[in-house]
Amino acid sequence: MGDKDYIIQTLKQEIEGFKVEPKVEKVGTVVELGDGIVKLSGLDDVMASEMIELVGAQGEKVYGVALNLQEDGVGAMILGDYLGLKIGDQARATGRILEVPVGEALVGRVVSALGEPLDGKGEIKAEKFYPIEKIAPGVITRKSVHQPVQTGIKAIDAMIPIGRGQRELIIGDRQTGKTAIAIDTIINQKGKDLTCIYVAIGQKESKVAKIVAELEKFSAMEYTVIVVAGASKSASLSFVAPYAGCAMGEYFMDQGKDALVIYDDLSKHAVAYRQISLLLKRPPGREAYPGDIFYLHSRLLERAAKLNQNYGGGSLTALPIIETQAGDISAYIPTNVISITDGQIYLEPDLFYKGIRPALNVGLSVSRVGSAAQIKAMKKVAGKLRLELAQFRELEAFAQFGSDLDESTQQQLERGRKITEILKQGQYSPTPVANQVAILYAVGNGYLDDILVEKVKEFEESFNDYLNSAGQKVIGGIESEGELNEKTEQELKKLLAEFKKTFRR
Repeated sequence: MGDKDYIIQTLKQEIEGFKVEPKVEKVGTVVELGDGIVKLSGLDDVMASEMIELVGAQGEKVYGVALNLQEDGVGAMILGDYLGLKIGDQARATGRILEVPVGEALVGRVVSALGEPLDGKGEIKAEKFYPIEKIAPGVITRKSVHQPVQTGIKAIDAMIPIGRGQRELIIGDRQTGKTAIAIDTIINQKGKDLTCIYVAIGQKESKVAKIVAELEKFSAMEYTVIVVAGASKSASLSFVAPYAGCAMGEYFMDQGKDALVIYDDLSKHAVAYRQISLLLKRPPGREAYPGDIFYLHSRLLERAAKLNQNYGGGSLTALPIIETQAGDISAYIPTNVISITDGQIYLEPDLFYKGIRPALNVGLSVSRVGSAAQIKAMKKVAGKLRLELAQFRELEAFAQFGSDLDESTQQQLERGRKITEILKQGQYSPTPVANQVAILYAVGNGYLDDILVEKVKEFEESFNDYLNSAGQKVIGGIESEGELNEKTEQELKKLLAEFKKTFRR
């Protein structure tokens, strides 16, 4: 068979085997455009939160998300740069709900709200994608919170404990150390098998770069993902970022692992959503926020959970951050988030300026999980501590008015000052839980009563060094058993007595 015959034969076979399959594409048109919002006509059967592909004049593709489904068209927000778009451009429905890459490949990386790399370390080869919105685990799938998330901050671990699967709000004015608590918590998770996700919403890029540098310095990026929706980016990315971070955390929870997600901060998230809602012409309510602003945060924070063993036993812990104006925790967004979460850590500017850092207001801070999220040893030493500190605060207020105080009151005031001194802690210096138990035991049982207040910090530092060298048995006992049994307590008393002989008051 010649070449000619072979070609004819091949063509015949191709023609016989050729099948025409009609392809249906939903195509719409941009009818309104401005400020990152588009209105589209012709997309009648699009889903809520569906990805929409918009094609610009130069053929560049931009993605949007359908938010308003109305009779006369679809309102969508643009993810990214919308300046290349114009009225009359084509829009296609993709049939896909907005999703982000998840998995181990993201650990140690800095990514955008859509999971794109921002750290210049190359492409992220994620094998799985999760939708950013997901229904929270139900009652049957959950287990009560019982394992601690050690923050390494004495005041929090002792009095406002956080458990795996809990939602604990960090609230306070700007520059009172909210982010510092979150970063210290991440640093303290080294070797504790907890994957951390830090979501920066509307933050300055310089601040995020500083956080990344600090986490790298402490080798904390090895188990951390950073999701950034910078202040220079559009409001739509700030709106998407916390949901994307939550989806990334849910992947680890589904694998039976533990994850911690920090939303910094949800005040900026609410502002971004308000901006999008007003541009979409949704009716404004109190403080111009739309009517579903509560649902915006509740559907995000309800996804934090501790799953029971039948569902893998994983957990997702949430630490949302809210910024208040002039300490007003009864404003709209703060009260909303307080009512959703399982407690709050309230940071007070007055305490911060007095040098009490972390500037924790013990009266207004609370953990609704309580001692269930503490090891037994901490429970034993911390119960008395909270009561003594509360009594001290009350006495201190009265002591300002009278100078003649009886001896027991003066003693109580003095011990209160020493507890306050012990609870002070510098940034990036988390304390291991066994060392926390030891020093809190010492202050609660009168071992510091004859030490001057100004010498308390020095006593603590020297005692920690002494514990780490001579007290390995005590530290090991507390860490392995999680409780302060009679034998360990006797050892600790002996150590304290020996150390006090060498300490120069």
